[in-house]
Amino acid sequence: MDAREIEKLVRRIEAKDASTAAHTWRVVLYLRAMLENRGVTGRELVEATHAAALHDIGKIDIPDHILKKPGRLSKEEFEVIQQHTITGYVRMIAMDVDEEVILDLIKYHHERLDGTGYPMHLRGDEIPEIARDFAVIDTFDALTSHRPYRHDVGPDAAERALGVLIEGKGTKYDPESVERFESLYRTGSLDYILEYFNDDADLPAFGSVDDRDITRAIPAE
Repeated sequence: MDAREIEKLVRRIEAKDASTAAHTWRVVLYLRAMLENRGVTGRELVEATHAAALHDIGKIDIPDHILKKPGRLSKEEFEVIQQHTITGYVRMIAMDVDEEVILDLIKYHHERLDGTGYPMHLRGDEIPEIARDFAVIDTFDALTSHRPYRHDVGPDAAERALGVLIEGKGTKYDPESVERFESLYRTGSLDYILEYFNDDADLPAFGSVDDRDITRAIPAE
C-alpha cells in the first residue's frame, strides 16, 4: 500500500473515533522503537508502521453505541467488538492488500500466548511475531490512556501497566516482547511518546505515516 492509501484509511478510522488519533501515533511509535531496537530497518519497518496505523481498521464497522459506550460492555457487545479483527482483515483482502505483516497484525493483534485471545485462539508461536509485539504495545496503551470507560488513569498508570505485562509474561504475552518494551521504557527511550503524544496533546490528524509527519508532531524545545 502507498502512503496516500494509508492516509485515507487512517482518516476514516479517526473520523469514526476522534480519540483514535493519539492512540495511532503512540502505537506506531512504540512499535517502531521496538523493531528498531531489534535491528529492523527499511521496507520491513515501513510496512510494520503501516500495519500499526491500520490495526483497528475493522472498528469502522462497529456501531457507535457499542464502540463509544461509556460503561461496561455486555457479553453480546464485546462479541461485536471482537469482530473488528476479522472485518478489518476482510476489508484489506477486498482491497487487494497482500502485505503479510499488515494482514497478520490486523487479524491477530488480540491473540494471547495461552490461547485466551481472539479471533482464532492461537497459542505461542502460532501467533505471528509482529502480533506478539503489538499485543504488548496495545495493552500498555489501553492501560495508560483515556477510553470511553476510563478517564482517570493517574500518574502511576505506566507502572501499573508494566506490572500487568510482567504478570502476564509467558502466559498471555511473549516474554521477549515484554522485556524489550520494559527495557525501552526504563531507559527513557519512550519518554518522548508519553510526553508529546498523550491524550491531552494538540496533535494533528495522523495522516500519512512517514517520518516527516512524526517530526512535525513533536514540539520544538
